[in-house]
Amino acid sequence: MEWREEGLLIAMRPHGETAAIIEVFTRGHGRHAGVVRGGASRRMAAHLQPGTQVMADWHARLGEHIGTFTIEPLKSRAHVLGDRLALAGLSAVCALLHTTLPEREPCPALWLATMPLMDALGETGWASAYLRWELRLLEELGYGLDLSSCAVTGATEGLAFVSPRTGRAVTQAGAGDWAEKLFPLPEGMAGQGPLAPQAVVQGLAITGHFLTRELVETHHGRPLPEARGRLLDLLARAG
Repeated sequence: MEWREEGLLIAMRPHGETAAIIEVFTRGHGRHAGVVRGGASRRMAAHLQPGTQVMADWHARLGEHIGTFTIEPLKSRAHVLGDRLALAGLSAVCALLHTTLPEREPCPALWLATMPLMDALGETGWASAYLRWELRLLEELGYGLDLSSCAVTGATEGLAFVSPRTGRAVTQAGAGDWAEKLFPLPEGMAGQGPLAPQAVVQGLAITGHFLTRELVETHHGRPLPEARGRLLDLLARAG
């Protein structure tokens, strides 16, 4: 059993005295773990950092075995180490992929959304791209939001809220007396352009609610990763 594919390294932990177990996220094999022999060495450790883009060769005697990886670094993202906010974004992406995705299930659409975000970290407007990436992650997990029309009236204009139960948008008229129990819909969240810093924070409160629900229902109440909380805290301060 073997395959070769480009991947994003999302997690690493020591294994024994000299090896490491890593997880890579690939287009065709999803979140996939394997052993890297010599991965705990100082020389290899520099290439096994979360966020590194790699070419991964996986080999195993049987498909159900954890198998071994041979890793060829393609792109280091060490440049974000000097940008506290961008580094928090990188850590949040890797942690959410590690925490939420099922193992070995292809996620081609999410892969195509993830790699441009990783390349954009630190550039102007990347926080808006990160919020939209979380929306795409929710779609992949089966918890996608519908911000195209009002769940009550069907209107496509004047959308003002998001239902915490259904993830559907609602207008002011449609909300009625329930408005206080709904999330305010940040301006621009339903579009494609950049959002104001405060709108990004408000949007992440919404996506965080549904990510938490997903973890409760499919991961026995596992909390959102701390890396995402650190990112949200930094974004709130920056805004």
